Amino acid sequence: MSLTFSNIFKTRKEVTKMNNSHVLKTVILIMVLVESGLIEEATAHPCGRTFLSALIQLVPCRPSVAPFSTLSPNGLCCAAIKRLGQPCLCALSKGPPISGVDRTLSLQLPGKCSANFPPCN
Repeated sequence: MSLTFSNIFKTRKEVTKMNNSHVLKTVILIMVLVESGLIEEATAHPCGRTFLSALIQLVPCRPSVAPFSTLSPNGLCCAAIKRLGQPCLCALSKGPPISGVDRTLSLQLPGKCSANFPPCN
């Protein structure tokens, strides 16, 4: 087969049709997984989508939970605490240690922010 403009154009069309077919199959597979509930577990984390996304929301709290800190949480920190809620904060407190974060101080944040969450079990 010689490489002519028309042959290249035909090949490109075939590749596009093949790519569209793969995209359609992928979309159908995702729809089936969502409908069957198999994807639900991936989004059922108490902190929403991911553990990391919850930590990122708590960045404004960092000065208040640094070891030996005496700083009160700021407004952005308290808003994040209330938005994430008690189940997420408990999951974070039971998770792996976070460098530069005093767990005792972090567990005091809901009280300091007037969130009135029950203590973690």
